[in-house]
This record gives sequence, structure tokens and C-alpha cells, in this order.
Amino acid sequence: MKKVLVIGAGGQIGSELVIALRNLFGRDAVIAADVKEDCPDVISDGMYVQMDILDNENVRKYIIEESVTEVYLLAALLSATAEKHPDFAWKLNMEGLFTILDLAKEGYLKKIFWPSSIAVFGPTTPRENTPQYTVMEPSTVYGISKQAGERWCEYYFNKFNVDVRSIRYPGLISYTSLPGGGTTDYAVDIFYQAKKRNKFDCFLSENTQLPMMYMEDAIRATIELMESPIENIKIRSAYNLSGCSFTPEQISNKIKEHLPDFSITYSPDFRQAIADSWPMSIDDSRAREDWGWQERFTIEKTVEIMLENVNPELV
Repeated sequence: MKKVLVIGAGGQIGSELVIALRNLFGRDAVIAADVKEDCPDVISDGMYVQMDILDNENVRKYIIEESVTEVYLLAALLSATAEKHPDFAWKLNMEGLFTILDLAKEGYLKKIFWPSSIAVFGPTTPRENTPQYTVMEPSTVYGISKQAGERWCEYYFNKFNVDVRSIRYPGLISYTSLPGGGTTDYAVDIFYQAKKRNKFDCFLSENTQLPMMYMEDAIRATIELMESPIENIKIRSAYNLSGCSFTPEQISNKIKEHLPDFSITYSPDFRQAIADSWPMSIDDSRAREDWGWQERFTIEKTVEIMLENVNPELV
């Protein structure tokens, strides 16, 4: 029987992933886990366990005793936050992955999802239509840990036949959770500020183009990848994935179509250098060929949904 554990369930991706998985497999089949003591309200309809991914002994004990079959390992320190705490970011992002990979190697898990990121690319990577296989020289702690994680995932598949699957997420946009410390988080915060103050000061310059994706597409891609037949999964590092690419100026202009008085200013900070090292657009043809990926949300549709649903009182 399928028994799924989502570690990092209180984060931006985790909460929506838990909801989608419970809708698909049933409430009792999906356990949410996070380092936070209290379960987030949005996922309080099912089982929740407080779990620190760095507590190797307790994580192993829980997964073995509860006969968990699949783990979605989302616990990580994101790009901007990781630059402030590089030692802890490396520890969190890597040690947790080894704990889960080793459990699968020992036969306790059938399948693992571990998210990578466009942060694996760097300033020497071709920035337009970035290919699946290319130069990867990340310049951030987050990117370095994700690139290393990709190599370890591929190694564990090749050496130990561990069924681990991964996506290089672009920037993700959602109205159900607040920004979590990523360089692309301006594309979430801009909607809260637009509705609350009718203005926004962006920490990236107006022409900084980055790959983005509406969260519903990202969740669907994650589950489609995990539910695809094993013979369709040809890449065991991480698949490129793309939704739409835009700049702060372009998304602000789309917002102005709904809120004509909205204004934006620009005050680039340390996150600008991070963004400048990342792709502007992504070639995800391998995901389309191997397991049928197809995005559904355009920038226009994303803006419309976000403005309709964000709650400005949360910020």
C-alpha cells in the first residue's frame, strides 16, 4: 500500500503538494512532516508529525516503523537565505538527502522525489533557452548544494538502483503561502504589495528576466513525474522544467491592466547578482518527450489568479 511522507510540508511547495497528494491518494495515505511544532492549518485535515530532517536517527526510525513507501524531500534553505547562513544551508540541504537516499538503498523506500532548481546553473551557463545538458558552475551555496545533490541522486540510481526523481524548479508563484527566502520571491510579494499598498519596491532590476511557473503547474509536474512508469524516466539528475519567463517590468505591466494606479520602483540588492547568474529561459524538451510535460498557466492567467486570491492582510 502506498504511504507517502512529505518532509518540509510547511513550506511554499510542501503545503500545496500535500493537499494534491491527499486528493489523489486519500487523506490517510499522505503524512505531512515539518520542523515546525504546529501543523499549518491548510494541511491539518490529515496526519502531521514534527520532524527535523537533520535528526538522522529519528527520521530513519519513523520511516522504517511506519512502513513509508515514498518520500518527497522538500526541506531546504533557499537561495537568498542560504547566502546568509552558508554552513547551515550546506548541512541541511545535503545531510537530509543522504538520509533518505540511504533508506532507499537499504530497501526501505520504493521511490524518492528531491527537488533541484535553476540555481544549479551559473554565470557561464547559456542563459537563453538553457539546455538540459550544459555548463553548470553555480555561484551560490544553494546552487552548489543542488548541483551536488543532482550528482548524488544520479549516482545512487546508477550504483544502487534507487528510484529517485527530480525537477529543476524555476521560480514558483503561489497565493497560498508567503515568500520563503528565494531570489524569485519578488514575483509573489509583488501581488501582496499591489493589493495592500498599490506599489512595490523590487529587489531586482526592471529587465531581469527569469523562468517562472504558477504553483499548480509545478505541483502537477511533480506528481506526473513521480507517477510516470519507471521506463519513461531517462534522466536521474534532474529534469529542466519551464512555465513562462518574464521580467519585473513585464509582470508589473500586467498588474497595471487590473490595477491602473499600481506603481513599481527598483532597488536591486545582493539578490541581483544571484539572478544575473541564472537562466533567462529554459529548454524543457526532455521532460516533454520523456513523460509528457505541458504547462497550462500563462503570465496573464497567473496574474489574474494571484490578484483575485492573495490576502494582503498576511503581510
